[in-house]
Amino acid sequence: MEPLLHGVQGFIYPNEIELQWSILIVLYPFITGLVAGAFILASLERVFNVRAVKPTYRLALLTALAFLLIAPLPLQLHLGHPERSLEMFLTPHTTSAMAMFGFMYLWYLLIVLVLEIWLDFRRDIVMMAREKTGAARLFYRVLALGSDNISAESLKLDDKLGRFLTFIGIPSAFLLHGYVGFIFGSIKANPWWSTPLMPIVFLFSAMVSGIALVMLMYMLTSWFRNRPPDMDCLDTIGRYLLYAFIIDFGLEMVDLLHRIYESDESFRTLDFMVRTHLYTSHILIQIILGTILPIGLLAVVQLVQLQESARRTLYAIAGSLTLIGIFAMRWNVVIGGQLFSKSFLGYTTYKMGFATREGVLPALVLMALPFVILWILVKILPPWREE
Repeated sequence: MEPLLHGVQGFIYPNEIELQWSILIVLYPFITGLVAGAFILASLERVFNVRAVKPTYRLALLTALAFLLIAPLPLQLHLGHPERSLEMFLTPHTTSAMAMFGFMYLWYLLIVLVLEIWLDFRRDIVMMAREKTGAARLFYRVLALGSDNISAESLKLDDKLGRFLTFIGIPSAFLLHGYVGFIFGSIKANPWWSTPLMPIVFLFSAMVSGIALVMLMYMLTSWFRNRPPDMDCLDTIGRYLLYAFIIDFGLEMVDLLHRIYESDESFRTLDFMVRTHLYTSHILIQIILGTILPIGLLAVVQLVQLQESARRTLYAIAGSLTLIGIFAMRWNVVIGGQLFSKSFLGYTTYKMGFATREGVLPALVLMALPFVILWILVKILPPWREE
């Protein structure tokens, strides 16, 4: 306890000295946000007929699935008895916002996302079951669930069902990540979180991060395949990323202006936090480096006629900075909301371990796992039509 007291300033309650939520809880909303944003980008082609983003449609679905499979793991590692989480999935309680994750996760994973991917890839699965030999043929036959009909009428029915699932998936994606913001926003005892705009800000920031991730993955996979990315597709994604980013930044500024105008008893403490403990992560990384700079880069690409190589470079820089900024936003919400005392008279600090259960190493492993899963999914189900 004595080492922890060295990081305490002022007067603080005993149960607030050590943070209860660590970097793993930062990863949880960050990963679920990537899932929701990737699915929203995929829905642009299927529901809203934005044909320009079609090259990223199936890649976006696989990306959403890879990250969705890992989304519960930060919570599992955070729990002292992770085996007890099965109770939440099997018998979720309707009056608990956190326990409702069991409903939303299983619905979105098993019913919406997996079924839509299967319908969209069914023709490819059947064709590979016919072309492969040995164990690979057996694997794809099992993956096809005994279906061998790829007639025009059957594929047309698959497309209709897939479109219907996408219509259902859009509000499901909103609920999946919007409820994460609802959990924070509903904690009235913490003035940093208690704002009605929290779910909406979380939702739009999720759209921004997911779109940026798919854009980067599309550029990366095109480079690995030695094929130039479709610039019309990249330009369209860049425009939608810019639109979503402007709305997200506008909502955050509205929330900030509301706090400044209201200036309740917590405002002085929160203002001190932003100027000191969170200055680097909030002002420098989240706002300047992760928001204003990528918005400026995306705006330059849209307003100035540049060569394709220069546009690709700016898109890559803007996408990377966007992910850094959204992660900083999650950090500032989760960690920043625990650094000050509810008495508004004291502050604590957060120091991460490295190889501990909730340290940097497990966090890096968790962030690497979705990319490993995505690599396996791309090998099994190539998302490019020509293959």
